[in-house]
Amino acid sequence: MVDVQEQYQKQLQSFCWENSFNPDIMKVERLAYFADLLIKKNEDLNLISRKDTNSIIENHIFISSYITKYIPEKCSSFLDIGTGGGLPGIPIAIMKPEAKGVLVDSTGKKIDAVKEFINKLKLSNATAVNDRVESPEFIDNYTDSFDLIVTRATVPLIILLRYALPLIKEKSFLVAIKGGDLDDEFKKAEMKFKPYIKKSTIFELFYKPTNVRNQKEKKLVLLELNK
Repeated sequence: MVDVQEQYQKQLQSFCWENSFNPDIMKVERLAYFADLLIKKNEDLNLISRKDTNSIIENHIFISSYITKYIPEKCSSFLDIGTGGGLPGIPIAIMKPEAKGVLVDSTGKKIDAVKEFINKLKLSNATAVNDRVESPEFIDNYTDSFDLIVTRATVPLIILLRYALPLIKEKSFLVAIKGGDLDDEFKKAEMKFKPYIKKSTIFELFYKPTNVRNQKEKKLVLLELNK
């Protein structure tokens, strides 16, 4: 019987090779180990959708690591808002060991799981915090701390920007994985926060072999912010 972790590693390598994305083998092994930890924990705790367990590599692990292609090199401190089971924060911390990450969620059980994952993966550059990013205490602790905000949470951009502004450094980036039509969301966010948005780009997150024409409607929003 093939070891599950080994299976995950092969799937991940296959996605990476197909898309000319070449993380070193140690990172791929760690990502596969994370997938295994996440699936096991998901049996007791709803961290990802049950219907997603068979496609955990494609829908969660690969996509969360693949977006590091779009993250500016110079980012050294990131905040993952609404991390849930550690996505995309843990894959980003694995892919970018030189960057320090804070992974936040308001659900205590989820953060306990993320702390366990960080510990087992020996990720010295990631910290899990049980809080809301808009809470006065969190803002006090992390004012002007991050040059990168990441999220897969479904919060509208206008709210993400409101959360992000007290916490970001003078120059920073906001990266959000989103689906569907973003026009309306973008307009509202730009109207309200125009002075802070230096540049905005939406990337279509298509990839081989299963999402070549981006039929899954995965998009990556990248905002360059000036405070």
